[in-house]
Amino acid sequence: MLNMNFHEVVVVETDQQEWVASPMAGVWRKPLAREADEHGHTTSVVRFDAGSHFSPHVHPLGEEILVLEGVFSDEHGDYPAGSYLRHPPGSSHTPFSRKGCIIFVKLDQFHAEDEDTIRIDTQSTDWLPGEGKSLVMPLHENDYESVSLMKCPAYTRLDPHRHFGGEEVFVISGSLKDEWGVYPAGTWLRNPHDSEHCPYVEEETIVWLKSGHLPI
Repeated sequence: MLNMNFHEVVVVETDQQEWVASPMAGVWRKPLAREADEHGHTTSVVRFDAGSHFSPHVHPLGEEILVLEGVFSDEHGDYPAGSYLRHPPGSSHTPFSRKGCIIFVKLDQFHAEDEDTIRIDTQSTDWLPGEGKSLVMPLHENDYESVSLMKCPAYTRLDPHRHFGGEEVFVISGSLKDEWGVYPAGTWLRNPHDSEHCPYVEEETIVWLKSGHLPI
């Protein structure tokens, strides 16, 4: 197992990790959290080399993807950088990439009743006003979790806040800071239930956020 204690703070700078080969030629991983080798709760950054593919597979408890670079594809369509995808429990597909891509992916972490299929092109979706100077882009919300993007202009400081049900962050661009550290682009951060911090930025920063989903 890897980073499966959800009551601990976890910080991983993925740009400093080495790529690890997957069972499929041309598909590489940077593991962030893993319950078992090839099944169960998994969070990772995955790279598809040009022309590579992964074998057909079922998502017993769903799959969530944010395309970071390139174009990710499956038999249902092509998804360029910025695409946010949710495949519900029991869904299946055969992913590939013609020219290569990098994705942030979470497997087998949905609630059994979370049955929505979602495909959002965040590059063409409007930002909404958020806290202070920040902008937000809601991606998914139900009784079990809330997922969004947040864009913070330079020198944005957010109010101190507590994470009921925890918070997970992936820094897409820029650099997020708080009283505990500095998190450059590519950093994955998981804060447990009832943790708190006061985040701020000194340059424009975009992050993916998920909250309310960790054990209480």
